[in-house]
This record gives sequence, structure tokens and C-alpha cells, in this order.
Amino acid sequence: MDFVYGPGKNHLFVPGPVNIPEPVIRAMNRNNEDYRSPAIPALTKTLLEDVKKIFKTTSGTPFLIPTTGTGAWESALTNTLSPGDRIVSFLIGQFSLLWIDQQQRLNFRVDVIESEWGRGADLDALASKLEADRSHTIKAVCIVHNETATGVTNDLAAVRKLLDGYRHPALVLVDGVSSICAIDFRMDEWGVDVALTGSQKALSMPTGMGIVCASPKAMEAAKTAKSVRVFFDWNDYLKFYKLGTFWPYTPSIQLLYGLRTALDLLFEEGLDNVIARHSRLGKATRLAVEAWGLKNCTQREDWFSDTVTAVVVPPYINSADVVKRAWTRYNLSLGLGLNKVAGKVFRIGHLGNLNELQLLGCLSGVEMVLRDVGYPVKLGSGVAAAAAHLRNTTPMITSRI
Repeated sequence: MDFVYGPGKNHLFVPGPVNIPEPVIRAMNRNNEDYRSPAIPALTKTLLEDVKKIFKTTSGTPFLIPTTGTGAWESALTNTLSPGDRIVSFLIGQFSLLWIDQQQRLNFRVDVIESEWGRGADLDALASKLEADRSHTIKAVCIVHNETATGVTNDLAAVRKLLDGYRHPALVLVDGVSSICAIDFRMDEWGVDVALTGSQKALSMPTGMGIVCASPKAMEAAKTAKSVRVFFDWNDYLKFYKLGTFWPYTPSIQLLYGLRTALDLLFEEGLDNVIARHSRLGKATRLAVEAWGLKNCTQREDWFSDTVTAVVVPPYINSADVVKRAWTRYNLSLGLGLNKVAGKVFRIGHLGNLNELQLLGCLSGVEMVLRDVGYPVKLGSGVAAAAAHLRNTTPMITSRI
């Protein structure tokens, strides 16, 4: 079936992939190049140094892998662990579920700590496991920083505090796919051993690049890890790093130039300002949901995500109808409810290269959709609540003052 583009622009408000800014599109609009020429290694060298800044690390070793977040997961696991190793992993939503499935299929012994969807990681359960593990059989703790299925953000500093409190040497592996460059993330300060993200989320690029950063402790573990890895083997990268050519196989030239521009945009705005902007947009969205008389899937304020809000619909509405109606009538793309929350929630993504007026347009569209599917929302109520917050918190654009 051929779908005809509607007039105007598609309003993309899923929690990734996200809108690509025009400068990034222009940067990628180029022909292929010889990646063994001097130009691409010189570009790659600057990228490797600059991606360390988005992880807030000075000691980490970065890898730019032609893959998605799923491949980055596998890279993190197979380079640091051996088959049969015991790991603790938190199940709090669809993406943590998928990572656990991968962990099990890679033949690790996974202690799953499950929470009700809409709640964060059960750190009390982790504390109990660490306390009982006097012989340090747990080799890693795996946690999704921001679970997009439910709009839950976990407290990574608290995970580090627990490990330090029990003097436990387990590695900390973090999925930061929908958090890094949008939510406060401090790799060195929080003692994260492997962190990863994907190009299609807060970096606002096309899908296709998994970005992984490994601590010195993780790099040391990689020397003895016995998991089979080929395409994702860090050692292959390190060999080419030493040679100064950087690439063990063909990279996407276009994505490299796109990443250069994406990072430049982030640094121009200032990473702390980017994080503050996401905080504003997240708060504005939650205020709109409250004004509509609907509930947030996330059950506690300290778990609220600043990159995605999962909105619970009344029992007489199927949330899939909300998503379908938004796309077919208003050219608005919202996120479906997944797995246990399928039909119960729709998701508003508010991450990446996004501003206040774009968000208000989305919220206006959601209000119309809710009326269309039979929910008696007062038109303008959520928009007004969000606008009041944004008007009082949005700073001037410094380059235009």
C-alpha cells in the first residue's frame, strides 16, 4: 500500500528515532569517500575525543560501531563477560526485557529483579543480593537508565552507592540509549563501567551508529572475557586505534559527518543547557497530562523521565486508536504502548533537537485526538498548562541577544 505524504510536516513525537536537524541533514548530504584517506582518520580522532564529553568521562575508551542500540548492548556484554557469568539485571519495561533476553541467549546466568511496569529498579532487592554475595559471584549489574516503554528513569548514583557500600567489584553496564545527551549522565562520577547510546535518540541523527564507552576497569575485564565476539570485538578497534586509522571495517562516512555536526550543535547549546531544555519539555508534558485529567504511567515523581511520557488512557479507550488516529488525521506520530502496557498507554517522546513551540503543537494535536476517540478533554487545557510553564522557564537564545 502506498501512503501519500500529507501537507506540511510530519510531527514526529515517538521516543526515537527523532527529528533530524537541518544542519545534520546537510552535513550527511555527501558522496562516499575513501575511509583510508587521511581525512576520515582525522575526523574520527576528533569524534572519539568529543563523544567522551557526552558521557562525562575523561578516562573512558569510546567505540563508534555501525549498529543499533541492540548491537551496542551485545558489545558491552560480550567484551566484558564470559559465558556462565552471573549478572543482575532489572526488568522494568520492554527494553530492559529485551536486553535480559539477549543476556540469557548469550549464556549468562541472569538474576532478574522485576518491578511492576511504571516503577523503577528495585534497589532494595539489589542490596539484598549484594549483601548475600560475600564471594562476589555477581560479575555485573545491568540497568536501563531510561526505560522508554514506561517513561521511567533510574537513579544510577544510588546503584553506585550500593556497590561501594558493600565493597562489591561488579561491573556496572548501563543502557543510556534514550538518556545520554538529554538526561544528566556522569560516567566517571557514578562509576559506570560500560555506557552506550544510539545515534537516533538524543543525538538527533539517523539510526545506524551505536556509541559505546568503556571504563579502564571494563577494558581490563575485556582482556580475560571469554565470550565469543567478532564484529563487536573491541580488540579489533584498539589495533586500528594504535595504527591511527581507527576503523577495522567500513564505517558510514555520512554518519560520521552527521555525528560531527550533531556534537557541534550540542556543544554550541551547551550540554547542561540541553539537559535543562529536556527537563523543561518533560515537565511541560507532564503538566499537560495532568490538565487533561489523565495519569502518567510512571508511578513516582523521582522516576519521571524527561525524554518520554507514557500516558495512561481510560479503560474504555484503546491507546492504539489514539496513535492510529494521530497519524491518519493529524500527521502526528506518537509511540504505541508495548507488551504489558499495550492498549493502555500511548507515549509522547520529547527528546532530541526539539523546542518549546514544537512540543506545544504536539500537545495540541494530542488534545484533538483525545476528543476524536471519545475522551472529553477540554481543548486547550493541556496546552495552556504547558505554555504557562514554558513561558516562565524558557531562557533567551543567547546567540540572539
